[in-house]
Amino acid sequence: MSENDIPQSDESQSEVTQGYLSGQLLVAMPTMSDQRFERTVIYLCAHTEDGAMGLVVNKLLDSMSFEELLEQLEIKTGDLAQQIRVHSGGPVEAGRGFVLHSGEYDAEGTMKVDGEVALTASVDILREIAAGDGPDNALLALGYSGWGPGQLETEIQANGWLHVPSDASLLFADDVDGIWNRAIAKIGFDASMLSGEAGHA
Repeated sequence: MSENDIPQSDESQSEVTQGYLSGQLLVAMPTMSDQRFERTVIYLCAHTEDGAMGLVVNKLLDSMSFEELLEQLEIKTGDLAQQIRVHSGGPVEAGRGFVLHSGEYDAEGTMKVDGEVALTASVDILREIAAGDGPDNALLALGYSGWGPGQLETEIQANGWLHVPSDASLLFADDVDGIWNRAIAKIGFDASMLSGEAGHA
């Protein structure tokens, strides 16, 4: 896929024409037709001509805590030095775990997305987090969101997604429920007007 293969409909698409969107946030628009992604914010870990892969960063998994997951994996918890929340990363391979974390942590199998964020999918990082030796900031996601070649570009052109620059305050926010609104506000839009729901920001 070349830059010329991506149609341009408005200013919001300008970054797409400059290349791929790895390290960006995808923000679901009210026009998103797939209910699984309603009001989601996805961090794009990889985006190439072969497709894209990302993790939902604003949907917590209520059915399992980090400590419960460690127990299932027979990782000794003791007094957990660091608690991280378990997110529903997407509908693909929901039993597979990924740790999205700050870039200062680097181990075998770590994939650097950019200078500030990396992805590790090994059990070792969970052991280190449990022991207090893990990255400064991290979230654990079960499952991921994936797109085939050209699929994400098509969804963006159909106004299913906006893309915005990522930052740690959004990725690793304590206020998970507020991430969607703050991501929208980051690019100058009023979320209450976009939502189409009177009285709901």
